[in-house]
Amino acid sequence: MRAEGIKTARRILCVFPRYTSSFGTFEHAYPLTDGVKAFMPPQGLLLIAAYLPENWPVRFVDENLRPATVEDFEWADAVFVSGMHIQRQQMNDICRRAHDHDLVVAIGGPSVSACPDYYPSFDYLHVGELGDATNELIRRLADDTSRPDKQVVLKTIDRLPMTDFPLPAYELAETKKYFLGSIQFSSGCPYQCEFCDIPGLYGRNPRLKSPQQIIAELDKLRACGATDTVYFVDDNFIGNRKAASELLPHLIEWQKRTGYVTRLACEATLNIAKRPEILEKMREAFFVTIFVGIETPDPDALKAMHKDQNMMVPILEGVRTINSFGMEVVSGIIMGLDTDKPQTGDALISFVEESRIPLLTINLLQALPKTPLWDRLEKAGRLIDDEGRDSNVEFLLPYEDVVSSWRKCMEIAYEPKKLFDRYLHQCNYTYANRIKVPVSPEMKSWANIRRGLIMLRNIFWKVGVLGDYRRVFWKFALGRLKRGDIEGLISATLVAHHLITFARAASSGRQNASNYSIRLREASVPAE
Repeated sequence: MRAEGIKTARRILCVFPRYTSSFGTFEHAYPLTDGVKAFMPPQGLLLIAAYLPENWPVRFVDENLRPATVEDFEWADAVFVSGMHIQRQQMNDICRRAHDHDLVVAIGGPSVSACPDYYPSFDYLHVGELGDATNELIRRLADDTSRPDKQVVLKTIDRLPMTDFPLPAYELAETKKYFLGSIQFSSGCPYQCEFCDIPGLYGRNPRLKSPQQIIAELDKLRACGATDTVYFVDDNFIGNRKAASELLPHLIEWQKRTGYVTRLACEATLNIAKRPEILEKMREAFFVTIFVGIETPDPDALKAMHKDQNMMVPILEGVRTINSFGMEVVSGIIMGLDTDKPQTGDALISFVEESRIPLLTINLLQALPKTPLWDRLEKAGRLIDDEGRDSNVEFLLPYEDVVSSWRKCMEIAYEPKKLFDRYLHQCNYTYANRIKVPVSPEMKSWANIRRGLIMLRNIFWKVGVLGDYRRVFWKFALGRLKRGDIEGLISATLVAHHLITFARAASSGRQNASNYSIRLREASVPAE
């Protein structure tokens, strides 16, 4: 579906802001690949690009790949920007550069929807999801592309049903240059974790696309070159268990039709471990990774943050259950909770060792607007606006102690030998449980073989020869080579190299202790 009834044509420049270096974007893995330069294509801007009137030319620039140029701005009649809080600085910089060319600039997406006051310089604020505010913005730009006298705030009241969403304009993105493909099945989450802004932004009753839409999007992603791993960016893949169960048979048939070339990944709550019938279908659909917001192994902390769904099954048992279906667990962990104790860091390291989870995103607590946590801390006077800190929360433990504990955890958890030992466990006891997929002609193609050889060359040279943990790497690599597990060797090493590199910077104080930190370590400039 597109916006209709608009005769005036406008040239729209969609600019996605650069990410500040962070744990979750895997940038240190890119030099080991065959040309990856960015994390995931942004769903929001590509969806808006597809929704614009058919006669409106659209140009998409992801500044993680290249900066928007003077020629881009001179071409455009208007500029659209979208992003998350961590990209706030870069979004405001894009606005400044567009205004240098006297262009009208509109911003939408999760950050402005939660905090409109973060963006005082933009001409139009699009607050909320695709819907009547989007149509009004298009109508106004069709009538006049001059900058309004004062900022205009457009709020979505009537959201467009997700079943009416167009296929995102993946053809505008250089999909082969992304680490992962991305796709959205649902919006919203039924749970109310204290620190999470998803229910406040998108509601507790998940809205859904149809299975047919998802298959069409997957086909389009493949046609545009994204054939490796596709991540379902849903806030909770099983937010509506019935809908997830109905989607999975379609994904299984799609994998059979396309030869299981594409691996799938998603985010879900830990109570998925109580649904073996869903896990079995996910295994058949070739899901290989589930991001689970474990947050903490402390039951008292889980209760305090209203994460009761994590207590429906013992955490370690839940992790092992998911692993038994061939899916690696990636975990979110939070430090700096009110329930933390001086020994919390040691308990976390013990959990890492027991769970054998290779990848854990360990963050300091950050209070986000539109969350119960924000409201509680604001009422208690415990919110701190200080760009020199890694968190906006006044912890109950001394701030420096919490940061020091975080750095120690990062150093120990991602010590090369410990990390590769956990990956070896995954190879032997998780990946071994995956379905045996047929070797399709696409997998045997020279292009695919060449791609693998390029990555092996990069890994062997940059890690195996130049790396200072090469002894640990070669012990792992030779074991994989003896088993003929080239895929396990490549995938584990790509991620491990990023984790080791980032953790070293973190433990020495050269990285933020939160993905949401307002502590700014980079100048607000476009990508080099």
